[in-house]
Amino acid sequence: MKHSYAQLAVALVSGSVFGLGLSLSGMLNPQRVQGFLDVFGAWDPSLAFVLGGAVAVAALGVRIMRISSHPAFEPSYHISTKKRIDAPLILGSAIFGVGWGLGGLCPGPAVALLSMGLIKPTAFVISMVVGMQVHDRLLRAQTDTATAN
Repeated sequence: MKHSYAQLAVALVSGSVFGLGLSLSGMLNPQRVQGFLDVFGAWDPSLAFVLGGAVAVAALGVRIMRISSHPAFEPSYHISTKKRIDAPLILGSAIFGVGWGLGGLCPGPAVALLSMGLIKPTAFVISMVVGMQVHDRLLRAQTDTATAN
């Protein structure tokens, strides 16, 4: 898929703003995330405020999307048509949640932490990329098998 320089610039700026927001809110610190998940111990509610702010920004984005005909650098919005909650969605969500709880990292903060050269986030991102590649290959093999039958 070929992208224009404007699309790449928007992606870079958006990712940078996201990473800066994570840094300013303290969400690059795995202990803060684990503290939020420790509801029966030393609970840290700060993540709830960060999530609330994210929901507000996303709600604004959805409103803007609904009143505009198309995004700035694309002919149309790319919105999933899937409405069903199925086993792969539940399993993927569970794996994401367990990994986030155990490691204290999710993909956004982990990628942002790469700039610091720390071993744990680097290992996390490498593992994440390998996992995505394995998933894609298994899904492709499953699709090829289904198509051949």
